[in-house]
Amino acid sequence: MNDALNEKYILMTTAPVEKLVGKMAAPTMIIMLVSALYNMADTYFVSSLGTSATAGVGITFSLMNIIQATGFFFGHGSGNFLSRALGARKMEDAEKMASTGFFTAFAAGLVIAALGTLFMTPLAYALGSTDTILPYARDYLRYILLGAPFMVSSLMLNNLLRFQGSAFFGMIGMVSGAVLNIGLDPLLIFKFQMGVKGAALATMLSQTVSFLLLLIVGCNGKGNVGIRLRNFTPSLFLYREMVRGGLPSLLRQGLQSVATILLNHAAGAFGDHVIAAIAIVNRIFLMCNSAILGLGQGFQPVCGFNYGAGRYDRVRRAFWFCWKTATAILLVLAALCFAFAPGIIGLFRKDDAEVIRVGALALRFQALVLPLWAWIVLNNMMLQTMGKAIPASILAFSRQGFFLIPLLFTLVPAAGVLGIQLCIPIADACTFLLALPMGIWALKKVLRTPSGTETPAEEPAQSNTTS
Repeated sequence: MNDALNEKYILMTTAPVEKLVGKMAAPTMIIMLVSALYNMADTYFVSSLGTSATAGVGITFSLMNIIQATGFFFGHGSGNFLSRALGARKMEDAEKMASTGFFTAFAAGLVIAALGTLFMTPLAYALGSTDTILPYARDYLRYILLGAPFMVSSLMLNNLLRFQGSAFFGMIGMVSGAVLNIGLDPLLIFKFQMGVKGAALATMLSQTVSFLLLLIVGCNGKGNVGIRLRNFTPSLFLYREMVRGGLPSLLRQGLQSVATILLNHAAGAFGDHVIAAIAIVNRIFLMCNSAILGLGQGFQPVCGFNYGAGRYDRVRRAFWFCWKTATAILLVLAALCFAFAPGIIGLFRKDDAEVIRVGALALRFQALVLPLWAWIVLNNMMLQTMGKAIPASILAFSRQGFFLIPLLFTLVPAAGVLGIQLCIPIADACTFLLALPMGIWALKKVLRTPSGTETPAEEPAQSNTTS
């Protein structure tokens, strides 16, 4: 292990966990917030083109989830293994996993792009498009699919850097792309009069820029595991470990895509305004949850390094610190969403009273259970990072698979639009009830400190240590 990586190991396994998590989480929280912001920017600028255009972009969110699920599968699958390998000082294993994961992820993005482009119209209908939404959905899908290989790969690389404790490099790449997206949106949509096509092209270009920055700057930075073709060594062992670490993410986001598609179909029976309202609410809560996801992603490298090094006491301390911080943030955001729901929805479609009416009530229902996400997200990330694939996968599957999708088939026929508005908050509450005992089990049973690893006090980080 070279000097830079050795310094990183010392930092990750000895620095006070509260400061360490804060250092790791700050860049990832910025990444998640800015990424959510540019997703909202697409919705905001396109909303001026009409309700059907807003709904058209909204239904493609399911495809974006599929692309993101693929990127997170390879990023988390490779990254979880990588952080544990670095914690155990197995550098060669880490290098092979990083390169194998990257090249496989890019190939998966190419497959998504090819199949999606070939079957674009059936894909649009499958995502929940109506005849009036179809032209807008096709315009948006065309460019999103072209950018799929770069989107999958940039998400993979960002997670790979994060799990090494180098979230700052990931922040540079992801935030640069997001800022470019926000700047290009109004330019291409209005100045060049490209409409929905302009929003999609802005997203594709920004993802390509992020990909290049992450690959060239991030993965060749000091102290980071590089991406090398010679280290591309596909094997049953590496892919098995990739599946162990990435399956929970694939289940979580893949099923989210399925649930969103079913939600779009259910909403479509009541009109484009319901699809548009639910799409807006989903983007708002993506923004709210992005801060917590960023905090959790800052926790993961700390968890992985110290779990690999046998420092279970540090994993527990980091978890409780993150849970308290996340709960406090979500309580504030939930209160704001509940109090100002009509005004928040009105920012997107102020001239459509029905969108505001449907969206505001859905927003308030979801705000009631928003603080529960702190426990759900952090436990899922902790189990996944420790390599506990079965419980992590069960928890990742539960929200959509056990609760949301069955509710869509039972509650919506019985309660109509109200059922659509209630499905997600009920599913969140049920997921929390499942996550509660699983988290207690992990903290009390799995993270029992091994003999000889407990130390009387944590050493302060060396002043010359960098990430």
